[in-house]
Amino acid sequence: MSTSTDHHEEEDVPAGDEEDTGAQIAPIIQLHEVAVSTGEEDEEAILDLKAKLYRFDKVGNQWKERGAGTVKFLKHKVTGKVRLVMRQSKTLKICANHLILPKMTVQEHAGNEKSCVWHAKDFADGELKDEFFCIRFASIENCRKFIETFQEIAESLNKEESKDASTAADLLENLSVEGKSRCRKER
Repeated sequence: MSTSTDHHEEEDVPAGDEEDTGAQIAPIIQLHEVAVSTGEEDEEAILDLKAKLYRFDKVGNQWKERGAGTVKFLKHKVTGKVRLVMRQSKTLKICANHLILPKMTVQEHAGNEKSCVWHAKDFADGELKDEFFCIRFASIENCRKFIETFQEIAESLNKEESKDASTAADLLENLSVEGKSRCRKER
């Protein structure tokens, strides 16, 4: 009978109260903090919105989802180049990565005020490919912000390109041809 009494005493101990044995368990491996580079450290975000991205599949003649996440326009602090980068929400995998060029245009997708389309040479898959993109936003306002920002960037780059071209033309006009005239005199 003494065994049954001992058994009842053990049952009275609440299940959540564990006895501290003083044992220390060391981890099998040590994990050290690692600095992760996103490639966006030298850039500032001009626009950052949530959206869903599609690309047009020419073979299947249909739109295929590329990912849902945040789309950003990033301006490099030194070069001034602007690129569009989109990462998927949970995995942070890049689903769009291309420069905004002066000749690029964006327009509303036919019949949908929350979507817009554009062509780009994209590098998201590790190789440069011509892609036709469509992006869909949760609101019409976000789509308009995206289109306006995209167009402003392309126009400002177009103005810079024109300014650079006229500067180059001025420099070419002022070049002298002294080297050629000396060569003729020496003969």
